[in-house]
Amino acid sequence: MTVIKVIAVIALAVGIYFLCRGILFLLSRKGSKLSKSQWWEYLTERNLGRKCLLAIPGIVLYFMLYGVFDRGSAILVWFHKVDLIYLICVFLIIANSILLTFLDLYSHTDKNKTHPLKGLIQGLQVILYFVAGIIIIAILLDKSPAVLLTGLGASAAVLMLVFKDSILGFVSGVQLSQNNMIRIGDWIQMPDGSANGTVLEITLNTVKVRNWDNTISTIPPYTLISSTFKNWRGMAESDGRRVDKRIFLDLCSLEFCTEDMVADIRKNVPLMSDYTIGRGGSHMEYSMPTNSQLYRIYIERYLRRHPIVAQNLDLIIAQREPTQFGVPIEVYFFLSDKVWAEYESIQSDIFDHLLAMAPVFGLRLYQLPMQN
Repeated sequence: MTVIKVIAVIALAVGIYFLCRGILFLLSRKGSKLSKSQWWEYLTERNLGRKCLLAIPGIVLYFMLYGVFDRGSAILVWFHKVDLIYLICVFLIIANSILLTFLDLYSHTDKNKTHPLKGLIQGLQVILYFVAGIIIIAILLDKSPAVLLTGLGASAAVLMLVFKDSILGFVSGVQLSQNNMIRIGDWIQMPDGSANGTVLEITLNTVKVRNWDNTISTIPPYTLISSTFKNWRGMAESDGRRVDKRIFLDLCSLEFCTEDMVADIRKNVPLMSDYTIGRGGSHMEYSMPTNSQLYRIYIERYLRRHPIVAQNLDLIIAQREPTQFGVPIEVYFFLSDKVWAEYESIQSDIFDHLLAMAPVFGLRLYQLPMQN
């Protein structure tokens, strides 16, 4: 007779669940037609309503079983323990869905790039599972959760060792976020070459990076805190991307210009047509400039008139100390086009032109002699 009552109570609880599920289905269909908001869409995708209904059979069983068994009986206590464990598991499912729904909503906001929450959500999930596990064990052992937590305090060192990676990842993730060291979409580069690309995801234990060869690298957040890495975000947010190269001139080709040479340069190089002898060199022993000096002036004028060179940023043309490879002319400027492919193409075109113009000024580019 008792078995029949138990089956009847379980059947009643399951029936109430399916009845509520049918009502929820009708309401959700009307709600989907009336509400077009994004949060409703994510709640539907996560089936949060159905997961909440899972608690109904457990609640019904908990109270209906009092009418089947005597209060205080061992079998009633056993059923109540199983029922409470079931309700705790349902609570975990509901709480997890709520956290993931919130994460879905937050992931589509602009703040997600600067302050990603996936690592924090994962940390909360770990805490929820840990607390639920303690409560379930306390129910099975008929102990207070506080007593179990007190006992765990003695084995804290073991727990720290087991959850070392998660703890380090969580703390490192908070530091990365609070110090604004890394964001989703940043281009980062590790000095050991393990990662060089765009950040896709920041989680509790890993930072996922898509490299330029479309491979995926996973880096522990603690590695980014404990070691150095390069973040190119500053370049992406600035007005230009830096170009810093050197043109090596043959030392033996440097000489003072003659008036005829200057006249030929004025005639054949439009950007130098208004050049006046003595400008920048009147304080020297010889007022006549060198061909290297004219070449540097030409480089600066050429870059000042280039449409892609960022004119509001530094533009420096300097002669450095001669080396065994010749006299280096450092060309330092910024391009306003920061897209990688276009950047490489434009700077290549610029230096092709500058290298080709060197002989016009009577200069030779340094090149190592060929070995026979």
